[in-house]
Amino acid sequence: MAGKADLVIAGGGFAGLGLALALKTELGAGFSVVIVDPVLGKGPSRDPRSSSIATGARRFLEKLGVWQAVADQAQPILDMVITDSKLDDPIRPSFLSFAGDVEPGEPFGHMVENRLLLDALVARAETLGVELRGQGASVSRYKLTEDGITAELPSGDDIATQLLAAADGGRSRLREQAGIAMHGWDYGQSGIVTTVEHELDHEGRAEEHFLPAGPFAILPLTGRRSSLVWTERTGEANRILSLDDAGFHAELERRFGLKLGELKVIGPRAAFPLSMRIARNFIADRLALVGDAAHIIHPIAGQGLNMGIRDAAALAECVVDAAALGLDIGSPDVLERYQRWRRFDTVSMGIATDGLNRLFSNDHDAIRLVRDVGLGLVERFPAAKRLFIREATGLTGTVPRLMR
Repeated sequence: MAGKADLVIAGGGFAGLGLALALKTELGAGFSVVIVDPVLGKGPSRDPRSSSIATGARRFLEKLGVWQAVADQAQPILDMVITDSKLDDPIRPSFLSFAGDVEPGEPFGHMVENRLLLDALVARAETLGVELRGQGASVSRYKLTEDGITAELPSGDDIATQLLAAADGGRSRLREQAGIAMHGWDYGQSGIVTTVEHELDHEGRAEEHFLPAGPFAILPLTGRRSSLVWTERTGEANRILSLDDAGFHAELERRFGLKLGELKVIGPRAAFPLSMRIARNFIADRLALVGDAAHIIHPIAGQGLNMGIRDAAALAECVVDAAALGLDIGSPDVLERYQRWRRFDTVSMGIATDGLNRLFSNDHDAIRLVRDVGLGLVERFPAAKRLFIREATGLTGTVPRLMR
């Protein structure tokens, strides 16, 4: 016989954990949530990446009681500089810079190591009474019933629920079972990620160098450390990753420069293929897609994780409002509201990041001239810069309550 829960979430990443915490925070102990993910219960996270947490996402995490656990290890982004040059240009002039607070004393973003934030989310979920099923457990399929949906686990410990949230990543099996197509393309690029230590203080400054192969982002971490997101054509990325330490350091220094003094790679290096994929629908019968199961975009604007958190905040609000009225939280009306809310925003961001990547990941002199003139114009108009900052913070459009 199947167990029961008000909501089942397949996937214990940022979006899945954020959704669970939002619902427990808003609806209390009487609302039962189960997260199923094979990684849960295997000890501290080993995710080597770091992420930019926009203002809206940071407010969300703060209201869930999570941010407080990582605040001391989160680096405020106080300034951002954008350059556009060829790889071997001796000088990389700054065409655009962003500085300032969203509100007094509130930076427009922070950098946090993924492993720290994931561990804080899991710890908070345990405190609030979210049931975590890990150690190899997964939701392999689902079955619709007369009055709900059943999450099927390979172990046979199925869970009957009103709503199933698919937060099981870009290769979501639940999305595939629902017959929801993903539309998009591969970029032929890979993002190399690692962490470096440098001799001089970054002073909270993020830098994004637009190079012909793609953006090379230097993102400040606490101490004299920075996280790198280094975009290359996939073949070149594989070549660079295969180099010995000295060869990798030489390639890194060509792109990073010596502005922050001597460099030392202190984190593992890895590469991830880059693509854009957006689900044709974000919902099916009693099923909602959140995070990478619904969308994957280019990291050029650092919005991937923030979009997943916004999905979680929006779906939680739809569920909370329905529950407050005594309605079925898995009904078509509830899910349609979520889809209307999130799909347009997602498509808009996907188009924007795709356009930026295509505009800057090339070496055509005429295009470089046009884009550099455009960057210079934005630099000269404070109102335009404020608009870009506001968009990057996740505080435009209809903002979920927990992100305000």
